[in-house]
Amino acid sequence: MMYLGFDPGKDKCGVAIVDDQGQPHYHEVIPTAAVAEQINLLSAKWPVKQAVIGDRTTSKQWQAKLQTELPQLTIALVDEHNSTLEARDLYWEMYPAQGLQKIIPQGMRLPPRPIDDLVAILLVRRYLKVNATSIEG
Repeated sequence: MMYLGFDPGKDKCGVAIVDDQGQPHYHEVIPTAAVAEQINLLSAKWPVKQAVIGDRTTSKQWQAKLQTELPQLTIALVDEHNSTLEARDLYWEMYPAQGLQKIIPQGMRLPPRPIDDLVAILLVRRYLKVNATSIEG
């Protein structure tokens, strides 16, 4: 099963397609005006049945919009607390520091681009972790 990770925002949103093992197959930061169209394209390319959305900035508005535009998706809200800090770590894991960046402690480095898409990946991973625990328990 594939999941649509979605980190909602006012100006830009993070979008990711993640499998049930937590591995990303696609991730991108998208301007809010293009999100609905991009999600439709992604849903046509991958068999996405579940959307996982962060529960903070503009999430209620986006949840309503996605339910209207993509009624085939079920939507789960996930706690976004500390997700940006975790996404910074994920960025450096996926794109290791090069050159002089290596000597700067990782906690002091800032990724050179927006990381909302990596937050979207983490939201799906959080969802999978919570659901795996509830299924096992």
